[in-house]
Amino acid sequence: MSSVSSHRPAWAEVSSSALRSNVAALRSVLDDTALCAVVKANGYGHGAPFAARTALEAGARSLAVATVDEGVELREAGVSAPILLLVEVSASSLPDAFANSLTLTIGSREGARDALEAATRAGGTHRVHVKVDTGMHRMGVAPEDVGNVLEVLGGSNRVDVEGLYTHFSVADGSSGDDRQFTRHQIEAFDEVLAALGPDRSPRLVHLANSAGALGYASARRDLARVGLAMYGYLPAAWLAGDLEARHATLSPVLTLRAKVVATRRVAAGERPSYGRHRALAKDSNVVTVPFGYADGFPRRLFDAGAEVLIRGRRYPLAGMVTMDQLLVDVGDDPVSVGDDVVLLGRQGDEQISADEWAERAGTITWEILCGVGARVPRVRVD
Repeated sequence: MSSVSSHRPAWAEVSSSALRSNVAALRSVLDDTALCAVVKANGYGHGAPFAARTALEAGARSLAVATVDEGVELREAGVSAPILLLVEVSASSLPDAFANSLTLTIGSREGARDALEAATRAGGTHRVHVKVDTGMHRMGVAPEDVGNVLEVLGGSNRVDVEGLYTHFSVADGSSGDDRQFTRHQIEAFDEVLAALGPDRSPRLVHLANSAGALGYASARRDLARVGLAMYGYLPAAWLAGDLEARHATLSPVLTLRAKVVATRRVAAGERPSYGRHRALAKDSNVVTVPFGYADGFPRRLFDAGAEVLIRGRRYPLAGMVTMDQLLVDVGDDPVSVGDDVVLLGRQGDEQISADEWAERAGTITWEILCGVGARVPRVRVD
């Protein structure tokens, strides 16, 4: 976990207490269903080793990542818990996956054959989970082909078929059509289980992502793969019901902070920043903040009316977002070099959330969090 750079006062604070509290809240909803913490994409922008260690300390049973490199990073950081690869990886990556005790996802007959051959060459016993495509059509074994894939994998004692799972495509959707489709996915998966019977079904069965875990009790099986909710955000507002019933809440884990590095008085009618997009309505104090689109502040937030917090008040941008800096219009207020700036998070009675950025930018909260730049130090607090 990085410390704040002495050369550039811009950083992300990640709260271990908030993440622990979120895991506890989610476990209260999941009851006996184990929580698999999804820490891919650098822990949704929070720092993968931090997110992994904190979630495990709070009671998560396992982890999930998207790539072999992400899994190796966690192993090199000393994480020993089970790590599931959520994507079927290429045959050339299998030796590294097995050498680091990563659990494979099998999404095709070809992938099953590759895994079997690699496991035989590697020796030992290696865990795999078979993914079933129940309607998302991104990756996975067709329901009618699951039996054949399990038969391939059963050809060697080097492979332990530990799990069977699927993934929801619209579990966060509140429309009747979305809810019907999610129920269809659950039913399609259960038909696969029924066709296999108890003797052939793997010992771990899982369907739910964050939305599925919160919105569909019937999807809470042996484990739930929780991503966004663990970092403090609901995939959709309607999913709060079971949390509220248990008097549990989620808190954002990440705060983006910086300090004012320059101030100047700018006359009415001047058009600060690239493109000269907007004239100042009146003489104003304009301050410079060392955070830009390369750090994860989308350019489109300027036209969308985004604000930042300084001294507990909201202030608008004075000009287009640049790669490394923001210009902020603070009017006649006496803001000084060194003053704290909150880009995402709480300051005083005001709060700016990743949900707010996503709504303004016309995107999703996941993209906002994952977009926090690599050069922004992540600093663990509390």
